[in-house]
Amino acid sequence: MAAALPRRIGVFGGAFDPPHIAHVALARTAIEQLRLDVLFVIPTGEAWHKSRPLTPAVHRLEMAHLAFAELDCVVVDPRETLRTGPSYTADTLLELRTEFPLAQFFLVLGEDQAQALASWHRIGEIPEIATICVAERADFTRAEGIFSPLPPGIPGLRRLEMPPMEVSSTDIRLRLAHGQADAPLVFDPVARYIAQHHLYRTA
Repeated sequence: MAAALPRRIGVFGGAFDPPHIAHVALARTAIEQLRLDVLFVIPTGEAWHKSRPLTPAVHRLEMAHLAFAELDCVVVDPRETLRTGPSYTADTLLELRTEFPLAQFFLVLGEDQAQALASWHRIGEIPEIATICVAERADFTRAEGIFSPLPPGIPGLRRLEMPPMEVSSTDIRLRLAHGQADAPLVFDPVARYIAQHHLYRTA
């Protein structure tokens, strides 16, 4: 029997370098508060907005599979890592809309991503495809008007309520580069993968 339509589909992109407990908490929050049928977790391919090189996609994809394994609604999608050239969210959303033409889409972001929304490639197209949903963290120091960073005429953002979590991929990479433990910032399967493949450690 065909699944009922339209479906509620979430899209959660990022470097996931590495994926950590706050990423999973945000995914769980989005699934629950947006009543999602599925959440596509989409690791970035070539990150146009980052000056540093990303860890090879094969590792970030595998770590994402390990990190989100316990969330039944999550599908780790490799499409951006298979593209040549920069990864743009607008392109990904257009592809998904073609694949699921009757679905309602929700773009899931953390507040750090939301701060840069106005600079995103073809930002004007994104709200036409998906509702932009931002996790409002109690511990996040935000500029006035963080929930109105978009150009005039673009709809505002939807808030997702999340508990405070002091964790970031940048901090985890720095800890590992200095020989410090990554626990409890990543889940055990991810920590084991990082150790097995000697990721984020200086020579």
